[in-house]
Amino acid sequence: MTKKQVILGAQFPGVNNFTVWSDPAAGSQIEFSSFRHFAETVERGKFDFIFLAEGLRIREQKGRFHELDVAGRPNTLAILTAIASITEHVGVIGTLTTTFNEPYPLARQLATLDILSGGRSGWNVVTSPGAFTGANFRRGDHLPHAERYERARAFIDAVQKIWAGGEFSFNSKHFDIAGHSALAPLPQGAPIIAQAGDSDEGRELAASHADLIYSRHGSIEAGQAFYADVKKRLAKYGRSPDALKILPGANFIIGDTEEDAQEKLKAIRLQQVSPRNAIVFLEQVWNRDLSSYDADGPLPDIEPDVSEERVAQGRANNQDSKSRLETARLWRELAERDRLSIRELTIRVTVRQHFIGTPDNIASEINRYVQADAADGFVFAPHLTPGGFDEFVEKVVPLLQERGVYRTDYKGGTLRSNLGLPDLSERVLTRDLAAAV
Repeated sequence: MTKKQVILGAQFPGVNNFTVWSDPAAGSQIEFSSFRHFAETVERGKFDFIFLAEGLRIREQKGRFHELDVAGRPNTLAILTAIASITEHVGVIGTLTTTFNEPYPLARQLATLDILSGGRSGWNVVTSPGAFTGANFRRGDHLPHAERYERARAFIDAVQKIWAGGEFSFNSKHFDIAGHSALAPLPQGAPIIAQAGDSDEGRELAASHADLIYSRHGSIEAGQAFYADVKKRLAKYGRSPDALKILPGANFIIGDTEEDAQEKLKAIRLQQVSPRNAIVFLEQVWNRDLSSYDADGPLPDIEPDVSEERVAQGRANNQDSKSRLETARLWRELAERDRLSIRELTIRVTVRQHFIGTPDNIASEINRYVQADAADGFVFAPHLTPGGFDEFVEKVVPLLQERGVYRTDYKGGTLRSNLGLPDLSERVLTRDLAAAV
């Protein structure tokens, strides 16, 4: 039986709650030397792509900047263009919103990146919620949840017509554009389309339009359920199961022994979730100022504030009143059952998918998930920047190669070919035919 090949993506951290800022080995997250080190390391490790998230406005809590955001990081497309200039093979995927961009200028910018990189570009399609973020833009408004996905689908369709070259025309509720694209043929036909979203709308958007989908699932069983659900949706759009790659986000902790790795994990999680960070995190659900509470003490005995006014601004996962009350109830039950403090609870409920152990065990677990159809690979994020992948590339990658499930060198000239994706023209044709039927 032919073994599936493992896909690996590398996330350069930015807007997150897992980077350890206080470690002596931590470097700048905005200086180009950090991007250079990161890019050269993952290309040496034959990773498929580098992924860069983007925040359109620094998050705020109680009217103050959120301490876990990177302030002053340059524009995503500028960073990826610079990374493409110092690498030869690794793909470059950037997060860019469909809510506050327009199809024609963004299509040209991504097409330029594809040309300059020799066909290694990708676009992580996201939608942006809230008037808080919208205030940075001319419209200063935002779209309801359902309309955000509606606009995203139309946006991608319009962009793909522009990428096709020549004369284009596109009319929908959100866009009415026509003209000549003035673009040269793109090296890989079009940039890779990536999408993240666990909702039904997100899964459907990925099935109809995306090449990659990011997910968050902590067990192999949950991963298999998500994998099967999304893959079966492809048929209605005339697409084969291999046309969409499923890549959960994950972290890793490497130790000389299993015990050593677990001790490292404990120390890292305590650094990631400081007492102050634990209180800040809890405030986002309780929607109250909890600064007077002890992070090493019990959860508040008061209920969350269910008013519309929010203490946290700019978070995509801001919960509604009903969800906040339900989350608080579940967390109280968990904390009482396991006798957890606020900080201990925060550490428990914010854990990401982790691969923890010796290099051999980590390589085996990655391969187990992929061969069991719980994933096609993973997008890993290190807890240190910029050297967080150094040990992974040195110790884990060779073991995946020895198992015959990971490349020893790049074989394709474009990101699309390295990912083993079907030809783009076939995808567009079959999707259009399915829509017509």
